[in-house]
Amino acid sequence: MRQVLWFTTWQALASTALTLLIALPAAYVFARFDFPGKQVLRAVVTVPFVLPTVVVGSAFMALVGRGGLLDAVWGVRLDTTVWAILLAHVFFNYAVVVRTVGGLWAQLDPRQEEAARMLGASRFAAWRTVTLPALAPAVAAAALMVFLFTFTSFGVVQILGGPTFSTLEVAIYQALRFDFDPARAVALTALQIGLTVCAVLLLLRLGAGMTADSGLPVAPRRP
Repeated sequence: MRQVLWFTTWQALASTALTLLIALPAAYVFARFDFPGKQVLRAVVTVPFVLPTVVVGSAFMALVGRGGLLDAVWGVRLDTTVWAILLAHVFFNYAVVVRTVGGLWAQLDPRQEEAARMLGASRFAAWRTVTLPALAPAVAAAALMVFLFTFTSFGVVQILGGPTFSTLEVAIYQALRFDFDPARAVALTALQIGLTVCAVLLLLRLGAGMTADSGLPVAPRRP
């Protein structure tokens, strides 16, 4: 059980960090720029989040598995590796970060950061000292939501992870379906419920801080 809990937590943390790294630039673009097709692109970004996990897992298997696109072009297979799991989780949760962080980012007055630049701060220093603290509640809430979704991942891990990797969800399924060990399944279920409730309570607390005093409305600029 310790091994299953460790992998479940580790892959959720890695998936969360990777999702934030890839999705935060898109959140900035949606919040600060106005361009043709913006609403269509926002909807396209959201589509993966509502797809069934079995469909996404099967699609990734066709891309990164035996005989898939990567295997045919470069001879590389990622199925039954943790990288396939992490990439699928990023694909799923990309919209969570873009919508959550981008929504608050659009409310922030960019003139505060511009004022810091006029006072001598570099672009990175102004972002780190002015914008990032204001975005902290949204970033934390988005990270916690992604962690919660990946911590309870089942379909992606079951399809792409193979017999090597098991999250709590997969271990519960295996205990009932193959091992016929209901006691172990109940113990794993109780552990997951407890951890999930703690994460949800923390998420609700963080959600209370996701408002910003934007001052006068500022229209997005052209890229």
